[in-house]
Amino acid sequence: MRQTRERVENESVPILTRSMVISFALLGSCVAATAQYHDRDSSGAPKTSATAPAPEARVDINHASVDELLKVPGMTATWAGRIVRFRPYRTKQDLLDHGVVTSEVYDRIKDYVIAHRDKE
Repeated sequence: MRQTRERVENESVPILTRSMVISFALLGSCVAATAQYHDRDSSGAPKTSATAPAPEARVDINHASVDELLKVPGMTATWAGRIVRFRPYRTKQDLLDHGVVTSEVYDRIKDYVIAHRDKE
């Protein structure tokens, strides 16, 4: 009886191991399949809208003065000052990622600003 019990226990280990490997493989493929449909922007901030002005008409957050930034709809002197103070930016998303402006302010100004970098 003891040998039979040991044999059953020994046979169940590979079955359990195979089941776990298959489960993890299925889980990995499900995660990979759903990840391809997620936006690459991890902050959840919405993209620039279709009604936004052309890039040439937007205000450059890396080079604009406070007065130029104040022409952006929804911009206040305080937020414009913060944008100037924490330069440079790689993208306009840096305003949100680095805590320069709140998500509410970013939503108001994102369609009207752009981040041009100097030529290196």
